[in-house]
This record gives sequence, C-alpha cells and structure tokens, in this order.
Amino acid sequence: MTKNVDADFLELPLREVSDAAIETALALGASHADIRVERVRTGILELRDTRPETQTDDSVSGLGVRVIVNGAWGFASSPEISVTKAKELAMTAVALARTSGPLSTEEIALVTEPIYANKTWVSEYLIDPFEVSASEKISRLADLSATLLKSSAVTFTSAATKFVKEQKHYADSYGTSTTQQRVRMQTQIEAFNVSDAGFEAMRTLAQPAGYGWEWMGDDIWDWTAEIAELPSLLAEKVKAPSIEPGRYDLLIHPSNLWLTIHESIGHATELDRALGYEANYAGTSFATVDQLNKLQYGSALMNVTGDRITPHGLSTVHYDDEGVEAQQWDIIKDGLLVGYQLDRRIAARAGRDRSNGCAYADSPSHVPIQRMPNVSLQPNPSGPDWEGLIASIDDGIMIKGDKSWSIDMQRYNFQFTGQQFHRIKNGKVVGQVKDAAYQATTTDFWRSMKLVGGPSTYVLGGAFNCGKAQPGQVAAVSHGCPAAVFDQVNILNTVAEAGK
Repeated sequence: MTKNVDADFLELPLREVSDAAIETALALGASHADIRVERVRTGILELRDTRPETQTDDSVSGLGVRVIVNGAWGFASSPEISVTKAKELAMTAVALARTSGPLSTEEIALVTEPIYANKTWVSEYLIDPFEVSASEKISRLADLSATLLKSSAVTFTSAATKFVKEQKHYADSYGTSTTQQRVRMQTQIEAFNVSDAGFEAMRTLAQPAGYGWEWMGDDIWDWTAEIAELPSLLAEKVKAPSIEPGRYDLLIHPSNLWLTIHESIGHATELDRALGYEANYAGTSFATVDQLNKLQYGSALMNVTGDRITPHGLSTVHYDDEGVEAQQWDIIKDGLLVGYQLDRRIAARAGRDRSNGCAYADSPSHVPIQRMPNVSLQPNPSGPDWEGLIASIDDGIMIKGDKSWSIDMQRYNFQFTGQQFHRIKNGKVVGQVKDAAYQATTTDFWRSMKLVGGPSTYVLGGAFNCGKAQPGQVAAVSHGCPAAVFDQVNILNTVAEAGK
C-alpha cells in the first residue's frame, strides 16, 4: 500500500507559497484566504483490435488563490508555483473582490470548520499506474482484445484505459493545511459485430474506481472471465428480437443503476442546484428545499447516503477543497428526502452549521464549487442475492451495463438504455432482447422499487467525467448500489421511437 505523497511534489515550496499568499491577502484586507497548489497527471492508452492507437501522458499544475473581501469573492490562478507568483495572485484576487463587491447580490459567508494543521492523506492503491511500463499496459489490453478477436462473433475491438494521479496542497487563513494524493483507474473493452444483421456492440461492465494498476489484474475484477463471456453475449444480442414496448418489472444491475442514481438523485440533491445557483449548466432540481423532510422520493426500501469516505471511491478524499473533513450523511432515508450536498458557502446560505465536505475544483485554474460526493443506494442487509432477485420475477427484463441517457432540466423526466437486456419469465432468464429503453419520472421510478438486493449484489460504480458549472469543470464520482427490482416500468422500443 502506498503510504506517502510523492517526494517530488513534497519538494515544491508548499508551505512558503501558501504562507506568502495568505499573509499578502490578509494584509490587503481579506477576511478569508485559501490557496491550492495542485498537480494532476493523466494518462490515456487506446487500442483498436490489438494495436495501439493513442497514448498520452499529460500534467497540469499551478496555484489557485481565493479570497473574501467585504463579503465578495476574488480568485486568481497561475501555472507558476513560486512565492513571488503567490503574492501576485493574492493581490489580484483581492483587487477582483473589491471590483466585484458593488455588483454582488449577497454577502458571502462560510460556515466554520475545525482546524486541521499539517495533515497528509493518500488514497488506497497498490501500484502507481505511472510506474508501470507502456509495454506492460499495452500487453494487458492487447491480450484481452486478442481473446475477443478469436471469436467469429467479433469483427473488431476497442480497448481504452485512463489513469489519473491527483496531488493537492490546501491551506487557509484559519490555520488548516492538508496535502493529499489520490489515484484512479478506468478501463473499458468493447467488442463489435458488423454483419448482414447490422451493427451491434457490447462492452465490459467493469467500473472505474480509486485503484492503481492492480485494478487490471483478475483479483479485484475478473477481466479474464468477463472477456471470455463477452463474445457469446454479443452473438446472442445480434440475433435477439426487438423489444415489445410496454410495462415490465425491471431487475437492474448496479452496472446500469449507478447512472440512474447519478442523474436522478446525485445531481438533484446538490443544494446549489436546488436553490437555483446552478441553472445554466444542466438546470436546477425538482427537489427544492421546501420539500426537505417532506418529499417521498422513493419506496420505504430506499436509503441513499452521501460520503467522501468509501474505500476506493472516486470522490473519496480526507479533506475537501475548503479544508472540510470527509463525512458520511443521509440524503434519502426510508424513501424520504432528508439531506443535500453542501460546501461552506451553500451551507451558510441555507442556515446550516457545517458543510458536509463537497467543495472541489478540477484544476488549479478553477475555483472550488459544490461537487457531488459518492452517492450510494444502500443494500438491504437481509435482501436476496442475484439468483433470488431473478427468481422473484414472473415477467420482466434484466438490465446490465450503461449506455445512453436523457434527463430534463429539473432532473425529473428521464430515459435510460443499457448494454444488455435479458427477458425473465417465471423466474428464469430466457434470452436477450434489444432496442430497449426505460422511461419514467424520478419519483415514480424510485417509488416503484419493490425489492432491494442484499450485500452480495452491491457494486461500486461511477464515472470520470461528471460535468458542472460555467466555466465547465469535470469530476470523478462513485455510486455504489445493489441490484434492485422495479415494478411495471415503461419500456420503449428505441427503433420505433426514432422512426416516429
């Protein structure tokens, strides 16, 4: 287990730069100042069939200084990491705050947080992917692709892996100073069939997570077993009949359900969105603050938490970008809306005593905003296993893997497709269908959840590319969930809908 932040990052003048920025800002009249020194390194490797197509290794580093002067924000950033530049940025941020102050519609305030001085944290990973040779990475993806290409059902393949190391030093005028390092991995391998029947594709269900290169072995996720099964699943999909539209019971696997959680719960319970602060990028939320502790979001089986502490979670840190310690809290309890995601400014705006640690900026050039934590549907401790869930369904559809989606500007009306749709009759899987999408409103869908799987069905899913804000920022976020059964959900035939 990696225990230390990389030495070359620690060799940067982190303390000197932070002290210079904060002291300069306070001397110029700021009531609050914070600084982030960041370095984000991103690697990408892509193969078509077994041959490399793309390989990149990119780093972004710099300083970001944020201040409050007379109740107004000021922010400035630079790719240069030096004491001189830190002082210049503090002066610029203060000047911008003074300029924007008369135009502000409200006075900025931050809720308090205990002081955490000289704290260090490193995420849970074993093998730094940037220390693994390019030849080893290519060999692993090529071997998995070659296995797929042995099948007559596979015309060609694509394989892509992305790995990120994020290092961040934070300090503020209250005395908090933290240094953190986290690593994350995402790999997808897809098989394609081109034939007289048309074009079909199917990809792996493996989810991105806060692991290092150990993620690409078979100990955590059994790549070998999934790749061995994929060609037969693809061949069956090619010959599968088109879905008959109507209402069906749905058994949704975590590899698909995580995305529905993300769009219909995760974004909907961001308090800045519910308050209307976030409106231009992807809209506001139907889950407005007047409905807190009143809105029956889903069935009584529905328990959703927010957290930044889940091991290997993509949103997991020990301190957020405002120096708030990571926590876990209830968002939906027994189906009732009971909580939101907060940063320090939004918490103060809503009259809360404390942030729950949801501030994040994706680079030193961007200001921290309220971003999604790990948002997860909890399993039923005594719920059925996967086979038990299948056996519970007389006439329905099992869905695995995410694909396309659509949701309205208040996170209320949605439509989702998937990688695999399997018919279930009399408690048994009887074959695939295709061209399916499920459609509902958020509350109708979650209120129809009638069976929640046990811990053995729980999987941590998520994405690297959650977008928010203007200028746009991208964040990685995890969503854990069990498999679950939903009663009589509307199923569309996507081919028929497209032809209308």
